[in-house]
Amino acid sequence: MERKKVLILHGPNLNLTGFREPELYGKKPLAEIDEEIHRMADELGMDVRILQSNHEGVLIDTVQEHRTWADAIVVNPGALTHYSYALRDALVSVRLPIIEVHLTNIQGREEFRQHSVIAPVCVGTIAGFGSNSYILALQALKTTEVGAI
Repeated sequence: MERKKVLILHGPNLNLTGFREPELYGKKPLAEIDEEIHRMADELGMDVRILQSNHEGVLIDTVQEHRTWADAIVVNPGALTHYSYALRDALVSVRLPIIEVHLTNIQGREEFRQHSVIAPVCVGTIAGFGSNSYILALQALKTTEVGAI
């Protein structure tokens, strides 16, 4: 059986996870989160490629470059969630199941964080479960009919 391929994208400032506002984003560094993602993907029979960038264009280029490799995308757009129509358009253009994830519950945060321009092009959003949001996204892609890959 062919292993499914998932592109994982971490947006701006997620490289500081574990250091930046640990009371909100947790104390676990991004490298450790990435290790957990790799372990879960392997358990689920998936291959993942993971990229973090503070640059919108790099994220867009990566989405486009992986359009024929990936079967699905899991994206934590960080602050780009709220205003990046360019990232949204790139995600739409690849015609893949996409799950938006967030470490915190964006609906319980500041008003400007409560609106996502990315969510409408996703099969779902998982937010508020810390680094487990990524794990839940992989499990959803494996087991949920809407996001099945």
